[in-house]
Amino acid sequence: MNGRSSAPPPRRACLLTGAIAGVLFAASLAAQDGPITRQNAIAAALTRGARLTTATADTLAGAAQVATARQWQNPTVSASYSKDVPQYHYSLEIPLDLPYIRGPRIAAAAAAQRAMRARFAYERASVAMEADTAYTRALAARALAELSARAARDADSLRRMAIVRRDAGDASDLDVALATITAGQAANDAVSDSLTYTSALLDLQIVMGMTGRAERITLADSLGAPPPAPAGVDGRTLAVAAAADQVESASLALRAEQRSVLGQPSVVAGWDAGDPSGAESGRLPMFGVALPIPLFNRNTAAIALAQAEALRARAELSLVTVMSRTERERAEREYAAARARLDRDEQLVAQAERVATMAMTAYREGAVALPNVLEARRVARELLAQRVRNAADAWVAVAELKVLTLTVAPPAP
Repeated sequence: MNGRSSAPPPRRACLLTGAIAGVLFAASLAAQDGPITRQNAIAAALTRGARLTTATADTLAGAAQVATARQWQNPTVSASYSKDVPQYHYSLEIPLDLPYIRGPRIAAAAAAQRAMRARFAYERASVAMEADTAYTRALAARALAELSARAARDADSLRRMAIVRRDAGDASDLDVALATITAGQAANDAVSDSLTYTSALLDLQIVMGMTGRAERITLADSLGAPPPAPAGVDGRTLAVAAAADQVESASLALRAEQRSVLGQPSVVAGWDAGDPSGAESGRLPMFGVALPIPLFNRNTAAIALAQAEALRARAELSLVTVMSRTERERAEREYAAARARLDRDEQLVAQAERVATMAMTAYREGAVALPNVLEARRVARELLAQRVRNAADAWVAVAELKVLTLTVAPPAP
């Protein structure tokens, strides 16, 4: 691939234009109040996130490295005077960028650029996952807050019913005291869950790059059934591809340094002129070759540094490969476990709510004692809360798997 076919300036211009458009979009999104969908939150995080700004800078640096590796060194022009004839000396020295050194150097820079592009894609997916997870946590916190508020209202209603039954002679002061304690605890739980929901909204605003009070935004989506998990990995994942390209870049850079032991030769051309005696008239051409002598420096330091970088790159590749596989298996297990618990919750919640309703009706009719009602409602509330948490865990696992299963696109034919 020729370096002139994809010049860096248009790429930088496209990235700059996209960044400006993204900032304007996110600024308009941050300025508006009202419902925010999951996709709105992800889009805002992708356009205003500091992580992507750093990754974009790294990508531009990779393009600059390729341009630096492809550029030719400038020639050197020299002019001198001597009393010996001819008195004037002019020369042009052109450094020779030998192909067996230039090739590995350009290939190393291109591999490093591919690694940076893969890291950029991975960072972009990670930012989207962070926003998706924050949105899911906020939805779960809202559902738990609504559940706690409803439980507080039901507990207060039960307290008033206990007072009415005590005044009618069907209940004791112990029932009233127990109902009052339960209602107070439910009210405290509702306040705590409300604060947790507000904190989750603030966390979501941080990910989206928004500032201000949490009441500025509301969540438009709901915590429904989680989507299916992504399919298995077919090819190298982004993290593994970035590490593998870095290994290739380090290996090629080491090869270029090993081939640079003799230094860089130059071609010298020029002429001499200026004979006062007139014995030599005109210009006397001069040609030659300048060869560096590896007397004091055989490029050993640069070679040792390149060897260390290659060793580190190979170690990182092994670590990333193991960690990527382990994290993917862990996320798959967490998703399977969350779905299994969620399916089980659907059956248990229906039975628990039916038991709680029957217990409440029986207490109203004086058939059961108050502790039985409280226990039935507590179990139903815990099962409802557990269903919300399991659904959130499944959503989070899916978001994580979307990142861990992203692969590098195959090269164009």
